[in-house]
Amino acid sequence: MGTYNEEQAIGTVLADIERVTDGRAEVVCVDGSSDRTPDIAREHGATVIEQEPQGYGVAVHEAITAPERPVIVTTDCDDTYPMEQLPAFLELINRGHDVVSGDRLYHGAEAMPALNRLGNHAFAALASVLMGTRVHDTTTGMRAYRREVIEDIEWSENTGLSAELLIRPLMRGYDVVEHPIAYAERAGETKLDPIQGGYEIARSIGKVALEERLRELPHEPRQHDR
Repeated sequence: MGTYNEEQAIGTVLADIERVTDGRAEVVCVDGSSDRTPDIAREHGATVIEQEPQGYGVAVHEAITAPERPVIVTTDCDDTYPMEQLPAFLELINRGHDVVSGDRLYHGAEAMPALNRLGNHAFAALASVLMGTRVHDTTTGMRAYRREVIEDIEWSENTGLSAELLIRPLMRGYDVVEHPIAYAERAGETKLDPIQGGYEIARSIGKVALEERLRELPHEPRQHDR
């Protein structure tokens, strides 16, 4: 997880992870906080990688590439995601799926601000049209990945990394499944500007889907000079 000034919730999230995994999870926090977030994370046994704040994607990219584990799970640190669903995510990976994506909108996500909820439905509709595959929640922060998926794809986005982490695997034929999850009201203040952030996410969805479409096209053989 990427963490930035989440001292109100980080302790609860890490305690929940420890409880549901019997302490067997390796937790990595990439942190750029100015409050006690990194101290609280260390107190709970997490590995903290300090990083100057550079945005969501930069932090999460560092977090998902750091652990040497066969399965990597991302989540947010604001106590909005249900850590009790971690065993279900791992079970789906064990059944053969490559990516398990938490669908916050399935149950309505009433705790999500209305503008954000509308935006997330719009992002999913846009991605579905561009990919030709129906998806329901492109920007969820709770997912499980096989390590080879993370290593196989070059990730390029920052604010839109969450959508990219779904779109590229889907369009490259990986086995991706959405799993319904509950969504709770966040603890602490959001760091994302809904207008600017929404624009960046929509731009990323279009850019990534186009890149993947072009990647699928057959390439003309090069004509070598004689």
